[in-house]
Amino acid sequence: MKTFSTVIAATAMGVWGSIAQAADDVTLQLKWVTQAQFAGYYVALDKGFYSEEDLNVTIKPGGPDIAPTQVLAGGGADVTVDWMPSALAAREKGLPMVNIAQPFKSSGMMLTCRKDAGIKTTADFADKTLGVWFFGNEFPFLSWMSKLGMATDGSAGGVTVLKQGFNVDPILQGQAACVSTMTYNEYWQIIDAGLTPDDLQVFKYEDQGVATLEDGLYVLEDNLTDAAFEDKMVRFVRASMKGWKYAEANPDEAADIVLENDGSGAQTEKHQRRMMREVAKLTAGGNGALVEADYERTVASLLSGGDDPVISMAPIGAWTHQITDKALK
Repeated sequence: MKTFSTVIAATAMGVWGSIAQAADDVTLQLKWVTQAQFAGYYVALDKGFYSEEDLNVTIKPGGPDIAPTQVLAGGGADVTVDWMPSALAAREKGLPMVNIAQPFKSSGMMLTCRKDAGIKTTADFADKTLGVWFFGNEFPFLSWMSKLGMATDGSAGGVTVLKQGFNVDPILQGQAACVSTMTYNEYWQIIDAGLTPDDLQVFKYEDQGVATLEDGLYVLEDNLTDAAFEDKMVRFVRASMKGWKYAEANPDEAADIVLENDGSGAQTEKHQRRMMREVAKLTAGGNGALVEADYERTVASLLSGGDDPVISMAPIGAWTHQITDKALK
């Protein structure tokens, strides 16, 4: 009986010990499908950086029909990757999203145009059809057109907006003179389809002075008043940035880790390795803490929409160093 009691006691202690040491769950919603754009998170998962922080992280891929803001609002994720224009627009409409970290220092967004469509400068956009992503991705473009003084309703002297799918077919099939691309993704799809860099005129949003912050980490504001949630996010951001810096230093290995996590089987080694090398240029120079000047530039761009700005007033409380001050010290 004594032995039996001892076994029960030992088993109970083991169970309670396991419960006490159970890792904290965190669900991350990505902005898009599994690809090297999100390599830092997959590296952190694969290399055990999250486990070292006592976290059990679930990474949920996005897609064309998934809006990260809606997933966050519905409680389907603790934290989401999103672009700041989309997040600030959602905040103004009543969803209190807050940027807690900014892994991407620079913007990778471009408008890529065919030279044979007669486009050499931004003035040549007039009376042309331009492919634009929606689902919140249109906001930087609309700010840019407003800055150029070009209407987006197809009127004379303005531009016709083609609601672009998440592909580059319109520029290949002659449906649009320009399409939205990222430096690390769609631009290379155009090249792989047979056009050459000499065939193209590229306008980087960074160069046009309308770049906005991309791929930040966002949570709901009320959650930051919960000490346990704050602690989870501190550990999550610390491990995630460790993953990003590892990915920067080891791009091919990081791309291979992404491929191992791609359940769709749609990605290729060539494309992901190339993407990772381009993404590394965007995360370089930052440590994950949002730079206030970059935030102010983003807000200024979004407010410059004339009669139809992306946001109507400068946000209050839309970002915080509450997490990164503790995570990155």
